[in-house]
Amino acid sequence: MRATVLRTQTSAAARRPGRLVLTGLAILVASFVVFGTVLVQQITERTVRDNLSATPAATDLVIGSPEHPPPTVTELQHVRTVPGVAEAVARVAIGVSVGEGYLNLQADPGSGPLTTVRVIEGSYPDQPGEIAITPRTAERLGLAVGATTTGTGGELTTPTRLTVAGVVDAPADAGFDAYAPDSVVTAWARLTAVERLDVRVAPGQSVDAVRQRVTAAFAADQSVRSGAEVRQAEANAAAEEVGKLFILVGMFVSIAVVAAALVVTSTFRIVFAQRMRQLALLRAVGAGRGTLVGALTAEGALTGLVAGVVGVASALALGYALPAVLRASGMAVSSPGLPLAAAVMVVIGAGVVTVLAVLAPALSAARVSPLEALRTASTTAGRRGIGVLRLVCGLLLVAGAAPAAVATISRLPKPDQSNYDPTMPLLLLVASGTLAFFALVALGPLLVRPVLAVVGWPLRQLGPLGRMSVGGIGGTPRRAAAVSVVVALGVTLISGVVIGGASLQVLADRELALSAPSDFEVSSNGGVLPAAVVTRAEAARGALARVVPYRRVDDVTLMRGADKLGDVESGYPTNDLDLAALPTTGDLDVAQGTLTDRGPGRIVLNRWVARDTGLRAGDTVTLAIAARRVDVRVAAVLPGDGPLHAGILADRADLDRLGVPAAYTGLLADAAGSGEDGRTAGVRALRQAIGGSDSVGLAVLADERDRNADVLSSLIWIAVGLVSMTVLIAVVGVGSTTALSVVERVRESGLLRAIGLSRAGLRTMLTVESGLYGVIGATIGLLLGIPYGWLAIRALGVNAPLTAPVLPLAGLFVALVGLTALAGVLPARRAARVSPVVALGADN
Repeated sequence: MRATVLRTQTSAAARRPGRLVLTGLAILVASFVVFGTVLVQQITERTVRDNLSATPAATDLVIGSPEHPPPTVTELQHVRTVPGVAEAVARVAIGVSVGEGYLNLQADPGSGPLTTVRVIEGSYPDQPGEIAITPRTAERLGLAVGATTTGTGGELTTPTRLTVAGVVDAPADAGFDAYAPDSVVTAWARLTAVERLDVRVAPGQSVDAVRQRVTAAFAADQSVRSGAEVRQAEANAAAEEVGKLFILVGMFVSIAVVAAALVVTSTFRIVFAQRMRQLALLRAVGAGRGTLVGALTAEGALTGLVAGVVGVASALALGYALPAVLRASGMAVSSPGLPLAAAVMVVIGAGVVTVLAVLAPALSAARVSPLEALRTASTTAGRRGIGVLRLVCGLLLVAGAAPAAVATISRLPKPDQSNYDPTMPLLLLVASGTLAFFALVALGPLLVRPVLAVVGWPLRQLGPLGRMSVGGIGGTPRRAAAVSVVVALGVTLISGVVIGGASLQVLADRELALSAPSDFEVSSNGGVLPAAVVTRAEAARGALARVVPYRRVDDVTLMRGADKLGDVESGYPTNDLDLAALPTTGDLDVAQGTLTDRGPGRIVLNRWVARDTGLRAGDTVTLAIAARRVDVRVAAVLPGDGPLHAGILADRADLDRLGVPAAYTGLLADAAGSGEDGRTAGVRALRQAIGGSDSVGLAVLADERDRNADVLSSLIWIAVGLVSMTVLIAVVGVGSTTALSVVERVRESGLLRAIGLSRAGLRTMLTVESGLYGVIGATIGLLLGIPYGWLAIRALGVNAPLTAPVLPLAGLFVALVGLTALAGVLPARRAARVSPVVALGADN
């Protein structure tokens, strides 16, 4: 009997491939995601190993390492005389101050197998004092081939002539890169030691033999490694960082697998409910409950294995095709290997997850009474409530999640706490979120009706179609809960990422408004700016949008009566920067008070100064420099540092009363044009304004701002992409559930058509039902995601303000509802095409 029942169930599943696909679709997607992640990791690691080594492929030996004394220039000359050495070059980089700018001067041969650059204009340097620069550096510094400047760097302290001999294409171009042969760099900068030596062995020579000769020429503590070892070490270091990233990816993939298991549980529950009459007949002819459970579990295993094989094969095909397409477009992307062991594990895992997911529906279906065989329909209505055991488990999970959340809140950093460790609060937060999610799984059917009563009210006001759509969901709360919980999980994760990203964006904007409040800064390196520099900068309106000069002093103390406040001896850094003239002032937030209250007699303190002196917004205090005093009031306290690292922001009139000289010490400016061209024009205008002024430097703050913004944006999009895997599986689950429910409700659809419901009306009703899964899930997800997202930001201890971006969250809600509704379009069209006569006569 057991074999007969098993053969009956598996052959029935094989005869209904459409149903088999629908029940296993979520596992197919999960298998595709899991194996695709394995392939992406291999592609990333191989690409890093193949393309991102800083050591040229022709390097046979590398002398020197950070753990050993650096090689000397004398030793470089000695290595070049060792038999078997075809070429030896030094690698060293030094910072060079060139007038009002900066250069990162790197040693590179410029030609031959060991070079990393290529000359695109002029010639490569061959004399001390000659350099080659990158194209962006030429634009930023306003230097062309043949131009001269002066600079200091290395051991050279006296400004010495530098001539641009050529322009080179280099691996990176940050706008301050320069290159020259090692002999030119060491002679000009008067260096006696370098960072390392790269050696190329002559053709036909043994690398090991040359290595022994080179090793003998050095002291015993010097490192001599093969080029392959160094490249491998560099690749391993980069691959290790990739591995750390994919550990995080693996966490999100695991969540997606859990979501797929929940979807599979829901779909099999529907499938088994559609076959209750068949199962009852099997019971009536002698099949036991254990036999039915075994047969249904085997059907689940078959579904999981087939889905796993299709998912792995699809991922493998895409994993090989995509790198080939990218290489054809000019990108250096390596192909993955053929991880057969991983593929087998994913297929087996798909089968195991499906078996675990199908156990609960199988146990429930096996309890069918043989008398059910006498029913006229082959389906049975789903249960609306939950058992006592499930209710108790759900309440216990809630009882665990709530104390964990309270414990997280109790461990959040205090306003003045300096030694905060986020590990325990984050662990408690993850534990609370996990328990809350499984409580939602257990108690979901009880939550569907109250949530549906609220979110379905507008639909019920639209007439019969709306009421039938809401009733269709409310009539199967267990099914609605199973699918909506997966949607809720995806929305919770994405809303948490959106809230965290928005909060971190506000923090980043604030930090950049403090450290980089404009595109450019011209500073006097502790002195004063010549008045002509400020005048010429203010006159360059075509290239600069605004110019904001400021004064800075470092010896302002805070007094109350005769007592000095705070523990510093020399005073706090103070400037009179006009915040109202800067466009980034709106990005600043305050811990106390308001920035609009700043003016004569009113100051702003940064967080550290306020904590050190015990001052708060509204307190009165005295500014003091030497014997001069000015009474002021604290208008605001910033949550972090002050603009340009100021401890105190004072009004210009107050600094005048303190006797601060009228000459400016720096200025901020913004480019009038947008993009790289506008920024380059601004740089050139400021360099012309600086002219030949000594000890005046120019910093392009906008580059730092762009780098930070790009990093943050990339992190947010990566996080959104990772959690979107769960949303994808949720949408697949909605489509599968809607498609299976259409099969289950063929006669119901036929009856509705028979009493006058049009095809368009039936399509609309079923599509709206599908969208309601998204409405319920998105509502529950936002209710969980917003508080947990806020707690995560606070638990990280990054001092970011709690932000709820209303428009992105509303967009997320609408997008999820739209996607889930879209998932029901095809099943709804299929249901509407069935003739009412055929539907009424169908036995499903």
